[in-house]
Amino acid sequence: MKTLIVDDEKLALSRLKRILEEEGISDITEASTPLDTIKEATKSKFDIAFLDISMPTMSGLDLANTLLEMNPNTFIIFQTAHEEYALEAFKSGGMDYLLKPISNETVSKCLEKIGKYIDTKVSETKKIVAKRGNKIYLISLDDIYYIKADLDEVIIKIKETDAYVRKKIGDMEKILSDKNFFRVHRSYIVNVDKIKSMQSIEQSKLEISFVDIDDLVTTSKDGAKEFREYLDNKTI
Repeated sequence: MKTLIVDDEKLALSRLKRILEEEGISDITEASTPLDTIKEATKSKFDIAFLDISMPTMSGLDLANTLLEMNPNTFIIFQTAHEEYALEAFKSGGMDYLLKPISNETVSKCLEKIGKYIDTKVSETKKIVAKRGNKIYLISLDDIYYIKADLDEVIIKIKETDAYVRKKIGDMEKILSDKNFFRVHRSYIVNVDKIKSMQSIEQSKLEISFVDIDDLVTTSKDGAKEFREYLDNKTI
C-alpha cells in the first residue's frame, strides 16, 4: 500500500521506515514538515499516512484534517510520545494511535487492523483494492476472472490487466466465501460467473476457459472433483 510517513525527527522517521519495510511495506514516501506533507499529498493519493502529532507550524491533528479533505480514504495513523492526545487523535479521523518508541509489534498490529477493515469493506462494497506498479485499482468482484497465488501476494486477473494484493490465497478464499468464487487448485480461485467452458484432461483434471480472455486455468485432481460437486449442488 502507498504509505506516507511524517515526522520532524530524522531518527524517528528512519526507524518507522525500517519497521514498515520489515513488515512488507515498500512504497514509502517521507516528509519532515507539514508543508512537505501537503505537497506530497497533492502529487499522490496515499493509502496510509503515519503522522507525528507534535510538529512545528501545524500539529499532526490539523494535518490529518487537511489530508482527509484531500483524500477521505486515507488511513490516518498517529504517532506520539504523549498519551493525552489519544481522544483528539480519534476525533480527527485517526484509525490508530501509536506511542513512541514505535516497535515492529505495534506497527504489525496496526497494519493487521487496517487489513481487517479493508476485508470488511470488500464484503460490503464488493470491491478489492489492488496495485500494479504505482497504480492502484479499485476492482469490482464482478470484473475478476481468477485469482492466482504468488508467494505472499495474489494476482488478480481482470480483462485489462493483472494487479496485485498483498494477501495469501487462503485469505482471499475466506473473503470470497459467500460469493460465486471457487478454489479449484491450491494456487487458483476462479469466478464461476466468468467461466466460458471446461473440458476434462489427464488425471480427471479440468481445463477452464473464460469469456473475453484467452487465459486457461487447470484445476488439481481434487479441485476438479470438489468443483463438479459444487456445480451439481448449485444446479439442484
